[in-house]
Amino acid sequence: MKTWFITGTSSGFGRKLTEKLLERGDRVAATVRNATALTDLQARYGDRLWVATLDLTDPAAIRRVVDAAFAELGRIEVVVSNAAYGLFGASEEVTDEQIRHQIDTNLVGSIQLIRAVLPYLRAQGGGRIMQLSSAGGQTTYPNFSLYHATKWGIEGFAETVAKEVAPFNIGVTIVEPGATHTNFASGLVQAPVMEAYEHTPAGDVRRALLGNTFPIPGDADKMAQAMLDSADHAPAPLRLALGRDTYADVRAALVARLAALDAQREIAQSMVQEGA
Repeated sequence: MKTWFITGTSSGFGRKLTEKLLERGDRVAATVRNATALTDLQARYGDRLWVATLDLTDPAAIRRVVDAAFAELGRIEVVVSNAAYGLFGASEEVTDEQIRHQIDTNLVGSIQLIRAVLPYLRAQGGGRIMQLSSAGGQTTYPNFSLYHATKWGIEGFAETVAKEVAPFNIGVTIVEPGATHTNFASGLVQAPVMEAYEHTPAGDVRRALLGNTFPIPGDADKMAQAMLDSADHAPAPLRLALGRDTYADVRAALVARLAALDAQREIAQSMVQEGA
């Protein structure tokens, strides 16, 4: 039996992972924003489910909840940083308040969670951190600029942490799901619409998403199982791409960036001091 710590367990991947882990006999320390979100699972699984309310925009609360989870449960083998949401709107449309909340939740909150658990994982001799990103951690789509900013940012942070903590037997995996049938779309926070963007790629994506014509091929159950399986792989995979669309979009983005880099090879290599 392993013990997992998972944020954002009210719905989506967090809820799916929690259900699968409890069904197979593991323990879960689950965080939610709504204290009653997991009452059905608490009634069914008793003390194998530890629940705490947590707002990721509150760094002090993150530390309190992490401290309490390790104090009450002892060793926690896997930490899943899952809680996040999407801000939907062209970059000119989103408000200053929306920008701040998106960054504080998805990026700063995830950073602070990882920082809070590292001392415990080091002290116990190792563990695994699973950071939920998305295909949008390496690709971009109109109307998701702030969401992408947080996912590209957390991928850079997590990849660096992986190098820093490898000597302590701590593995880090960045999970990149594609479009999946979860509640992500319904949970999008939308920016005020500007008419200027109606007949642009941003307007096209808005109509596709709100009109339910945006393709969503991913199977949430299969993806959750792949995440659970990856926790047993050693060494930890740095990235876990999940979804046919993730593979196609991320590969296309990487190939395009590599081609652009190769096209600048001559000028890049000429930028050296004389005699160097």
